Amino acid sequence: MNANCVLNDTENIMKSLEMAIYVPIFVFGLVLNIIALVVFCTLLKKWTESSIYMTNLALMDLLLLLQLPFKMHARDNKWSSDKATFCCFLESLYFMGMYGSIYTITCISIDRYIGICHPFHFSGLRSKKIARNVCITIWFVVVFATLPVYTFHEKVNTEFRCFHGFSDKGWHTALIACLEVFGFLLPTLVLVTCSARSVHALKESNASSSEKQAGIRIIYSSLCAFLVPFTPSHVAIFLQYLVRSGRISDCEAMKSIALFVQLTICLSNVTSCLDAICYYFVAKEVRASRRVIRQSLSRIRNSSASEV
Repeated sequence: MNANCVLNDTENIMKSLEMAIYVPIFVFGLVLNIIALVVFCTLLKKWTESSIYMTNLALMDLLLLLQLPFKMHARDNKWSSDKATFCCFLESLYFMGMYGSIYTITCISIDRYIGICHPFHFSGLRSKKIARNVCITIWFVVVFATLPVYTFHEKVNTEFRCFHGFSDKGWHTALIACLEVFGFLLPTLVLVTCSARSVHALKESNASSSEKQAGIRIIYSSLCAFLVPFTPSHVAIFLQYLVRSGRISDCEAMKSIALFVQLTICLSNVTSCLDAICYYFVAKEVRASRRVIRQSLSRIRNSSASEV
């Protein structure tokens, strides 16, 4: 990394941008996710696989939002050395919320794919108990996977800036590879594949036009809530890895990448608001899911009868 490259301009630009981005995300995200929890936990008459996953997604979004006020404070204030552990905990909340959301959305797409495309052959894979166990597993995975965050800051006896200045441990090749492959690329592959096949199955089904469009909107909203915030941030993480590993040393390129990283990391928090689109459509899905499954079963049976 080019030690002579000064990034003060980037810091000055982001100082005002972060506040403009974080404040509305925190306010709207907090309101929308609390409303979602109230709806899914109290107003819906019956728990379903979809409502269980959506409740888990709302909880993950709240984790993501919880660290934002502290991040805004750390923007212009240094923290004393005795707050290092608390800082690491707040930083871990960001990664827990991000990758918890990623895996929850991925599981939602798998569950929907099974329900639409294979309701007869794999019906045993869809149940409220399985959905609960999957959500619990996601929590264990993200908690365990974020433990390395507690080693990202060098131990110092002076004031430091939280959410800034990760040590080289945080940019180790193996760690970044796992982050990109298992944290983003594989879930993206699963999500896109399941979504494409589900859309195709809905278009070919005997369901009414309105039911088809409702199901397709749900799928596209999940894709939007996933790809819009998480794709740029993971591209940025990879570019910053190239900088920290010395593969990119041009100062102008480093400044551009530093700005891109900070901007995309800010915008990745918008997932807590975009998920509200999923919450809106899933309320309809909960009511219509049985009807869609019946249509899919009818299509399979009719296909089998025609073959005979």
